[in-house]
Amino acid sequence: MEYRNIKEYADYCLSCASKPCTKGCPLENNITDAIKLVKENKIKEAYNLFANTSVLSGICGRICPHESQCQGKCIRGIKGEPVKIGEIEAYLADEAVKNNWKIEKFTDNIIDKKVAIIGGGPAGITCAAFLKREGVRGVTIYEKYDSLGGIIYHSIPDFRLDKQVLRNCIDKITELGIEVKLNQELGKDITIDTLKQDYDAIFIGIGANVSTKMGIPGENKQGVIGGNELLENKNYPDFTGKKVAVIGGGNVAMDVSRMVKRMNASQVKVIYRRSEKEMPAQRKEIKEAKSEGVEFIFQTNILEIYGDEKVEKVKCIKTELVQKEGETRLSPVNIEGSEYIMDIDYIIMALGSKPQEEIVTSLGVEVNKKGKIQVDEHGRTSDKKIYSGGDVVGAGTIAFAARQGRNVAYAILDDFRN
Repeated sequence: MEYRNIKEYADYCLSCASKPCTKGCPLENNITDAIKLVKENKIKEAYNLFANTSVLSGICGRICPHESQCQGKCIRGIKGEPVKIGEIEAYLADEAVKNNWKIEKFTDNIIDKKVAIIGGGPAGITCAAFLKREGVRGVTIYEKYDSLGGIIYHSIPDFRLDKQVLRNCIDKITELGIEVKLNQELGKDITIDTLKQDYDAIFIGIGANVSTKMGIPGENKQGVIGGNELLENKNYPDFTGKKVAVIGGGNVAMDVSRMVKRMNASQVKVIYRRSEKEMPAQRKEIKEAKSEGVEFIFQTNILEIYGDEKVEKVKCIKTELVQKEGETRLSPVNIEGSEYIMDIDYIIMALGSKPQEEIVTSLGVEVNKKGKIQVDEHGRTSDKKIYSGGDVVGAGTIAFAARQGRNVAYAILDDFRN
């Protein structure tokens, strides 16, 4: 990324007094003032201003859905192109790595407490960072895999995010003095009861990476795969020359479809029951998938999966979108008589996800009807020692997960002081 371009991007910003971009950012980054600093060639100061609210700039600058968040609120975008906020943020993070700028602590005062962070994803590492920046003496991250990053590391394909960017980001966070214990799985290597004895507070950020199912006939046949598990576990079948259907319309569906296409599948079809306009995936990801040869079948549902043991065909039906009373989003309704059969070798379910039920229920905290941990607005659970955030409570995006991690850090600090 050339500095000349970044300066042009910054000069394009109108420096709005109302800061609509900040209002659109889940982390409430002070984007306008940071861009002003870039205009003044105060690059380190601009980086530090972003770092006041986010420790994931290198990641968020690259893979956040900017079009629906900060850039989606940009005044420039009303009649033209919005300011390239994501690229500016990513540039600042890259400069921090190049120049070895540290994430600054907010205080030298020490809070003599210990906090365990369960899960090294965006919520967990953000919570750990802000606790340490505010002076908590002992902050330990327990991660079930051999590297930190959670969904960012295990589920975001390399073609969307270079793993070195993630490693650079994590290194800056752990340099704050955070202890990291890898290959430590909750319920197997560590228990909640032991942690409650050893720590003053516990943050649960274990994510929600169990793919949801449709509940249709044939869904348990060989060749039906969960999209989340496929990305996380990387246990790929040989897709060479195969016909693959990806069911869903979010970013997981885009990541899976693009990945499978790169693995030499002959056909990759994304089947989505609503129209393209209603797809929750980022526009740029949809565009990239199309450019790479992924086909899209809109306003189509699947009813049944056929095959003796393995997937061979899928029964589809067309849908129409109707406005139901009390709902703001158009609902898909199957069109009777529009059924048809499609030859398919693999079906990948990318319809959403939920946490591991056995892990969540073992915590002894209240759980909502979706199987996620019930928390108040500050991330407190029904157990006064346990807090939670991220996908396990329902975050949606990396930036929202990081926001929850930061908010919980301050809730823990408030509870320590009161």
